[in-house]
Amino acid sequence: MDQLFDVSLFAAALRMVAPILLAALGGAICARVGLFNVGLEGMILVGAFSAILGNYLTGSITMAVLFSVVCTLVFSLLFAYMSINLQANVIVVGIALNFLATGLTTFSLRAIFDVKGAYYDKDMKGLPKLDIPVLKDIPWLGDVLSGQSILVYAAIIIVIVLQIYLYKTVAGFRLLAAGENPIAARSLGLHVKKTQYVAVLICGALCGLAGAQLSLGNVTMFTEGMTNGRGFIALVATMLGQSNPIGVAGASLLFGFMEALSYRLQNFSIPSNITAMLPFVVTIIAMIFFKNSGYKDEAKKSSGSSR
Repeated sequence: MDQLFDVSLFAAALRMVAPILLAALGGAICARVGLFNVGLEGMILVGAFSAILGNYLTGSITMAVLFSVVCTLVFSLLFAYMSINLQANVIVVGIALNFLATGLTTFSLRAIFDVKGAYYDKDMKGLPKLDIPVLKDIPWLGDVLSGQSILVYAAIIIVIVLQIYLYKTVAGFRLLAAGENPIAARSLGLHVKKTQYVAVLICGALCGLAGAQLSLGNVTMFTEGMTNGRGFIALVATMLGQSNPIGVAGASLLFGFMEALSYRLQNFSIPSNITAMLPFVVTIIAMIFFKNSGYKDEAKKSSGSSR
């Protein structure tokens, strides 16, 4: 048992949770303005490929992360335009964007790097690991929290900032109002469509960071479909957390730990095709026991916005 639940497992769980948490926070912001964003999977995938491409073109980690964010922002505008301006069904739009991202990254991988399946460069550097002074010297806790990439710490900070923004600021209350009661918000002079656009763009930026962590933080390579359902897990984390940043963080930690545990179980001669199911089994169980009828009503309202 000690070989299973050791310090490295919890450190890996914290690293695994970052892409899920960042994307789930983006999904929570979209949900707050009345948009059920099923396209998180595609946005993360675009971010992951763009981070590798930015690193390949510039050789700079900072520019690679910025390039990832910019490309995902442009991709998220497709979701915003079709859902907000054209009033298309948001669930259909999200699913379509997931397929588009899969095809686009697969085609770009072959067109730009002339490879199939995966791109890896042994000379490419990933996100640097940060050792936090004082904390790194604390037994066990330092081994878990210190030595992570900057985007892991950024995800934690973003949770706190969003919690304060949504529930302690006027702008945050306006964002909530745009999703809770758009008609009342318009009567008060609020620009609901503009607010929704801002929310989708923030979601795109967070998914870009999630993709960068996935391809440059967790590993230093890109493989076709490397998101492997993380976008959908992030969507479930948003639902379980009721679009509250703290709640979303808690749900994301659960799924991140399960993902790390699934990799660890492979060391105990358990077939990988069985261990790979663990995060998704937990996701299904969580949806059964922690149903959120209010969020489902929000999804129905979003999907019917085109009517």
